[in-house]
Amino acid sequence: IIDDMGMKQLPKRSGEYLFEIIMRRYETRSTIMTTNRPLEDWGKLIGDVPAATAILDRFLHRAEFITITGKSYRLKNQSAREKTADACKE
Repeated sequence: IIDDMGMKQLPKRSGEYLFEIIMRRYETRSTIMTTNRPLEDWGKLIGDVPAATAILDRFLHRAEFITITGKSYRLKNQSAREKTADACKE
């Protein structure tokens, strides 16, 4: 599981390492990746457009996309905690 891919720009050579991971798992193991970044940003994110293209080519070959829309559950939970805290103050 690779969670929150793209929260920060990756260090140099990360594209090579990610490519190696994806290649070793390609068509033999499941890999789950979450991201808020569009695929078009991956070349810039990884800092290596050819590596990003190769990674996405293999990763997306048999991928299942699950798109989640709406408000963040973290923000929803924060709002509920704030309401509870306000009620306790009264």
